[in-house]
Amino acid sequence: MSTMKFCRECNNILYPKEDRTRRILLFACRNCDHQEIADNNCVYRNVVRPAVEESTQFLQDVTADPTLPRTKSIRCASCGHGEAVFFQASTRGEEGMALLFVCCNTNCGHRWRN
Repeated sequence: MSTMKFCRECNNILYPKEDRTRRILLFACRNCDHQEIADNNCVYRNVVRPAVEESTQFLQDVTADPTLPRTKSIRCASCGHGEAVFFQASTRGEEGMALLFVCCNTNCGHRWRN
């Protein structure tokens, strides 16, 4: 993982800089002439992890989507409601796709996979 680097000479932040002649990545100080070779070619990494509230809101909004298929042949194990929306999605840690169900009862919102 890439972290901030600081100059050994003047303690200012080091910025990534390309050395085209040697084809290497350097970290250079903009205040003094200090440069050092980067130990990793990763300059920036953006990891997006949705908050629990965001994924829950997404699943509740799914029940209002008229384009998703619905079934009345399955009952919610939580509230017993007889209608659910279903769709395919990839699951964490497993290969392939899983069929996900979301209860259409607005007070329930229970989700399960088959």
